[in-house]
Amino acid sequence: MSEPDGIDTPADPGPRRLDIPRGGPLDGAGEAGGARAAREARAHLRLTDCPPRPPDTDENRPLPEGPVTREELALLRRVHRPAPGHAAMRERLRHTHLLALCGEPGTGRAWTGLALLAELTEGDDPAEAAGGQVVRLGSGAVPAGPQIERGHGYLLELPADETDPGPLLDRLRARFTERGAFGVVLVADGPAADRLLSARRHAVPYEPPPAAEVLDHQLSDLLADKPAELLDLARATAARPDVADALGLDEPRPGEAARLARHLAAHAEGRLSDEGLLERCRDFAPDQARAWFDGAGRPGTLPAALPALRTAALRIALAVFNGSAHSLTAEAAELLTWELAVTLDPQYAPGRPLFAVRPGAGLAAARAVCCDGVEDLGDASVAVRAVRFQGRRLASAVLYEAWDGHHNVRGPMARWLRALCDDPRPQVWVRAAVAAGVLCARDYLYGFVELLLPLARADSPVQRMAAATALAEAARDDGVRPAVDGLLRGWALGDDARERETAVLAHGYGLAAGSVRASLEELARPAYADDGRTTSYSVLRLLAGTDPEAVLAALAAWLHDTRRPRRDLALLTVLRAVTTRTSHLWGLGEVPELEPYAAWPLATALLAARPGSAPRLAELLRAALTWARSAAAAEDALVGWIRRAARDDRQLAVLYGFLPRLAHDGDEPLDVRAATRIREVLEAL
Repeated sequence: MSEPDGIDTPADPGPRRLDIPRGGPLDGAGEAGGARAAREARAHLRLTDCPPRPPDTDENRPLPEGPVTREELALLRRVHRPAPGHAAMRERLRHTHLLALCGEPGTGRAWTGLALLAELTEGDDPAEAAGGQVVRLGSGAVPAGPQIERGHGYLLELPADETDPGPLLDRLRARFTERGAFGVVLVADGPAADRLLSARRHAVPYEPPPAAEVLDHQLSDLLADKPAELLDLARATAARPDVADALGLDEPRPGEAARLARHLAAHAEGRLSDEGLLERCRDFAPDQARAWFDGAGRPGTLPAALPALRTAALRIALAVFNGSAHSLTAEAAELLTWELAVTLDPQYAPGRPLFAVRPGAGLAAARAVCCDGVEDLGDASVAVRAVRFQGRRLASAVLYEAWDGHHNVRGPMARWLRALCDDPRPQVWVRAAVAAGVLCARDYLYGFVELLLPLARADSPVQRMAAATALAEAARDDGVRPAVDGLLRGWALGDDARERETAVLAHGYGLAAGSVRASLEELARPAYADDGRTTSYSVLRLLAGTDPEAVLAALAAWLHDTRRPRRDLALLTVLRAVTTRTSHLWGLGEVPELEPYAAWPLATALLAARPGSAPRLAELLRAALTWARSAAAAEDALVGWIRRAARDDRQLAVLYGFLPRLAHDGDEPLDVRAATRIREVLEAL
């Protein structure tokens, strides 16, 4: 929390007097800029309609090995859309007999490879065709010389453990040339593809055809013998906003477009309901995440496994930092790579590659792109080179799949998130804390021990604030909220000062206890009585939240409570309200009415956004100005409030409308000394 603007706080006037609270629980680190980070993290990770982890389906299994049937080749000729550079690839394959297509699975590499082979072996022109069959080989299978039939075309996939494929492809090319056959080798993006593309002998980078073309041709083929209006209906359904939202991908890959076409055709024919269609669309992003991580464990030893671990780490880091600065995401990915590597082999200390062979290839493998972004620094915003997934559902799908489907990844992920939660930058720790809370909601028993407890008991104030944030985020889940509420009650009554502080901070979000009113009751308990610094900060965050009327009513009631800690809590909160910038009081809920006034003190923002709060605020400020314990601090705070407003005509107009109410309303007249000082300040403006 920054110091109050324009206010010179007086020296401590005595043990029984209140002072303006100096800063917040983070000691000045991490408040500014947290609002944007929290909002974006919630938007990417808190999707309420995510399906459970999908089971294996026929759609996710590899295609059968062996000769490609005539029926499949006929379908290929009808619906295949040529990828950019298709003719050049065909001519290169004709002359070299071997072509490696480097690209991501699901982008249509296999269909393009089959189409190229079919054109050269079974083409319409007998003079051009080799007169053979097209054969699909199993994953990792490499044909020996005697196995290659003259004139045939072979589609194969590079073995996953092949790190230097050049010599292998040289041998294959010689075999295919000798037998008058052709081979297309599918190579996934990674070190092997980088080596091949750098050598420029066998490989070409594969760029998929536009997904819209693939989808339309697939629909036309599936509904070719149906009434024309069904095709129109399927096309219109594909363009529906709810279908696009359920799909959650900016642009489906060709394989996904073909799969979507089958669902749309079934829906148009009445074989699939609206809800059934949306349910199947929601499976696309989880299926992509599952495919990514199912292949991340091959090979399983270092250093050969390091590229796959680095790619997996980048995808997980993108899930947490989706839409944030590329530099933050890249550094977080490298930190997670280290954690994954030392978990796989504790004796191996992985380094970092200094230069990328193909800049941007890593992002392409994660279905991510760079874009223009903005990071909030509190007093200002700065433009950044941001990075994001190409689809709003990919972040949650990746995070859930890594956590739910691969238990041994949890340990390194938990250590990584705890380390990120110690970063003083809110752009880092807030996102990590929200992700930790989301994961704890999926497995509270594990998350409590590995994430929440170590953070809450840490010496770092940022980590304790992160623990509070994660607890509040986890409490959004109805099944987890009672456990979180009970935990915080126990911590509040315990002897560990760090746990007590974490409980106070967690209730500042208004989620763990079930409502803002219940959170206020927890904050007002005698067990929470401290110097008021942390508790008043949490009450103030509730005041900046979704139910300020409930908070103002509670503060007014506390003023008349017989217990001094509650009266002091009300006074300290109102002092904070006139000195604390609204943007520093972000929470985990949306308060759009305060966003135009984020740079204003909270009291001014409330008066502008919610004019009905003026009577309560006047009552609270008048009490602070007239009670001996708080009068001096309240005078200084009010004078600073007015001076700050003088720099902004809009703020000054709000105060001019409020100050007469402060001076004349109520049963007790404003203290003469305070009224005189305020008048002097106003006259000097």
